[in-house]
Amino acid sequence: MIKSRIIPTLLLKDYSLVKGVAFDSWRTIGTVLPSVKVFNSRDVDELILVDISASKSRRNFKSENIKEIADNCFVPLTVGGGINSLESAKNLIENGCDKISINTAIFNNAKLIYEIASSYGSQAVVASLDVKKINNKYTCFSYSGTVNTGLDPVEIAKIVEDFGAGEILLTSIDNDGTLSGYDYKLLEKVSLNTKIPIIASGGAGKPEHMLKAIKECGVSAVAAASIFQFTEFTPNDIREFLIKNNVAVRQLI
Repeated sequence: MIKSRIIPTLLLKDYSLVKGVAFDSWRTIGTVLPSVKVFNSRDVDELILVDISASKSRRNFKSENIKEIADNCFVPLTVGGGINSLESAKNLIENGCDKISINTAIFNNAKLIYEIASSYGSQAVVASLDVKKINNKYTCFSYSGTVNTGLDPVEIAKIVEDFGAGEILLTSIDNDGTLSGYDYKLLEKVSLNTKIPIIASGGAGKPEHMLKAIKECGVSAVAAASIFQFTEFTPNDIREFLIKNNVAVRQLI
């Protein structure tokens, strides 16, 4: 039986750990290494680390910065931000990350997904789609939510699937940081039209939000940041809640 995953998300901006609302109003909330160590101790399923300023600054996620983080991370680590070539992905993987998250490059150089998947396997490629509703229509954004591509997320989801992405990190920009729940219509819309796993992201504020995404929208994993940074809920609390509601998750020994 495939088990649902609980994945904390860490966002970097100018090398500080940050959190905002709707991809805006960023505020510094600490540094990365202490947070990684905390989540290690809580035995989370995976971690996602994204440098939100890399693409806008036209730079890669620096591989020398990831090595210390990866050396202190004992769960699968996904890294994203400014990855625009096979070489930049290779540097990150060789320095300890397990998966590469591609966002802006999807729209500038989609064949990069195929190149990374061919070199390291589809399981190493996460296609990150940041989606906002404009005039009641869903559209994908690039460059950390600052550039409207005008492209439909279902259309892009099918493209990244065809290029060999192993899963999709689907984030609602509108719901991000609000703690009001995921955009369930968006999750269901993309999930019904793709075969690869979907990671729900953007808006989780309580365990019920994650349960709904898994049971009603068919996602394979739930990612979140604010719930773990600004509420009393821990990943273990989420795990226990899901177990009580008959969701298969990895149980701690």
